Amino acid sequence: MVQQERNPGMPLDMGIINAIRVNKAATERRCGELGTRRMVTGDYQLAWLMRAISCMDLTTLKGNDTPMRVFRLCEKAKMPVRQDMIKKLGKADLTAAAVCVYPARVKDAVRALKGTGIPVASVATGFPSGQTSLKVKLAEIRQAVVDGAEEIDVVISRDKVALAQWAELYDELRAFREACSGATLKVIMAAGELPTLTHLAKASMIAMMAGADFIKTSTGMEEVNATFPIGMTMVRQIREYYELTGHMVGFKAAGGINDAATALVWLSLIREELGVEWLNSNYFRIGASSLINDIERSLWVGLTGMCAARTYMPLA
Repeated sequence: MVQQERNPGMPLDMGIINAIRVNKAATERRCGELGTRRMVTGDYQLAWLMRAISCMDLTTLKGNDTPMRVFRLCEKAKMPVRQDMIKKLGKADLTAAAVCVYPARVKDAVRALKGTGIPVASVATGFPSGQTSLKVKLAEIRQAVVDGAEEIDVVISRDKVALAQWAELYDELRAFREACSGATLKVIMAAGELPTLTHLAKASMIAMMAGADFIKTSTGMEEVNATFPIGMTMVRQIREYYELTGHMVGFKAAGGINDAATALVWLSLIREELGVEWLNSNYFRIGASSLINDIERSLWVGLTGMCAARTYMPLA
């Protein structure tokens, strides 16, 4: 996979941050229009579902993860859809975008994916809470990179957002960026734990100023994860940052995206708010584990006209 151009970041500009405001009612009203104005059907829907797979970070973040569990997930990433379906779809090179694991499982994933070109993403910085010291957070990032992770998903310090400690947040994220070395930096907002959409918008802009290559909605473990108002707020900051600097930053939706219909709406959001240039794995990701099975079943229905039980599909 061709890696996106790195976002170099920029100095913290509090004039820009202080001017950010989000109209919650207007944002929610706009989100209510998603997926209703232009319906994707037929072969176009199959193509969009395959695009969703190619933008998916297959993820396992469980306390009982084992090398075998990671191996099975990597096999699914290499062949996300049954071979007979692949032939009918005419997409022989279809793979997931990445495999995301805990730092302790990075080496297992790297071994399983060797030679495939599929990168390993590692969560870090005290995921999911972020409640560890900066020294420990930086050490965790560096070790994951040494072990072979090409992408690092870090969590922000939510207390710094709640207390409006914007300079401190910027400095911490800048340190994360430097610790990543050549690895892609994905910054998790944990949006469900932030006070307001305005706080989320400001934190998103600061993450990009600090050099984030992606901004990501959630850890998947908050009570509120990837909602469309959260996504809309973040992608509009990505658009603002692009207009300000000319640098494209990616967006990752994670948490609670379990069915193909919802994935299609996320693709529509990105297309309408950012443009087709963002509709690839370099700039758009979906973090999911169970979603792949529902998309595969939806592809089966589109190809055969018949429903398929979950037992028809390889396990993720």
